Amino acid sequence: MSVMKGATELADEKAIVAAAEAALGEVALVRAEIGKVIFGQESVVEQTLLAVLSGGHALLVGVPGLAKTKLVATLGIVLGLDNSRIQFTPDLMPSDILGSEVMDQDAAGHRSFRFIPGPIFTQLLMADEINRASPRTQSALLQAMQEYHITIAGDRKDLPQPFHVLATQNPLEQEGTYPLPEAQLDRFLMQVDVGYPELAAERQILLETTGLAETEARPVIDAGRLQQIQGLIRQMPVGEKVVDAILALVRSARPGNGNVDTDKNVAWGPGPRAGQALMLCARARALYDGRLAPSIDDVLALAEPVLQHRMALTFAARAEGMSVRDVIADLVKRAKG
Repeated sequence: MSVMKGATELADEKAIVAAAEAALGEVALVRAEIGKVIFGQESVVEQTLLAVLSGGHALLVGVPGLAKTKLVATLGIVLGLDNSRIQFTPDLMPSDILGSEVMDQDAAGHRSFRFIPGPIFTQLLMADEINRASPRTQSALLQAMQEYHITIAGDRKDLPQPFHVLATQNPLEQEGTYPLPEAQLDRFLMQVDVGYPELAAERQILLETTGLAETEARPVIDAGRLQQIQGLIRQMPVGEKVVDAILALVRSARPGNGNVDTDKNVAWGPGPRAGQALMLCARARALYDGRLAPSIDDVLALAEPVLQHRMALTFAARAEGMSVRDVIADLVKRAKG
């Protein structure tokens, strides 16, 4: 009986390895295809794609004009996903996102309600400048992002699968913006900071995007294959040392866990969802880099995008000019020993 069980487990492991090796090639093709359109934002592309491969959502933070919208549209094409875009404005209502019921009347005079789906019924939703909408409208996304369905007039309506929200946010504080509540920020697997491109990349942007024709991305996989890869990532083995590193990092970022600097500078820290995000994203990063298992380096490399929107500093730390990134960098430095 034990011999048969051992043979079955060995066959399962071989099947997972074979599936992972096949996925490695497809992920490499996805990277190459995105690179034909998005120049000089390798880290941004990596983190955004890791969020999607992990089955989650991402918040892209950067000033206007850094190709955030173009990146999301390109991802939709390359991954073969239906996609839609919502431009968030202060007067946007929840029904503008979710959809609404209208009353129909047939030839006999019978009346009935019919639901008209909103733009949220897609596989890749771009929520552009999400912090410009009111809290009431922002909250309309909460149930969808966590439970992958919405409720209209008491009826549950499931969203297409897979479902991902890639939201953009302008970091410049201005009149008419509403900071995202902590509960909604926590729904984002990662916060991806989008910076200015390097000189060489910006030169390439000028040359490639101001001619008569621009390079267009082509589909590499489809929604069904993406879901298979997402399932495969959840099956990738994670060593005990990597699990311990995730737990140690997340817990060290919370006040009251024995870290003097954290107790002094952090008002509140990441919850268990941060550990789940690190576990999934570390696996996805290994696959992205052509490896079959994650390492501690993957965990430390993802510390900032996974943790920074799940922490808040004390007033004293902010008064001293300290940022959340500074705290995370110190935690990563300590973890490296």
